[in-house]
Amino acid sequence: MKKIAMVSQTMRGKTEQEILQTREKAVTTLIEKGYEVLNTYFDDDEQDLKQKGFENVPLYHLAKSLEEMSKCHAVYFCKGWENARGCKIEHETAKAYGLNMIYEKD
Repeated sequence: MKKIAMVSQTMRGKTEQEILQTREKAVTTLIEKGYEVLNTYFDDDEQDLKQKGFENVPLYHLAKSLEEMSKCHAVYFCKGWENARGCKIEHETAKAYGLNMIYEKD
């Protein structure tokens, strides 16, 4: 059976390049550990989502992330996760549902 994981990372205040670099490092680590990694980087246009009726875009992305988490055996938490509300919710969810939690090392 293949092992599936996702990445939980802070995004607020970061450029797309910074987000993708952090994600790439996390994905590499997970692949080395034998995981298939789901893409939980959602780059939906905020205005398009609002026009579709999604008032709270960060909550929309969190909901999509939690849906993907339901397919996972593990979640990789990047540095700073404890300072981001979405990451903290993902952490509590992973813990409550018994997923393997992997933390970025220095």
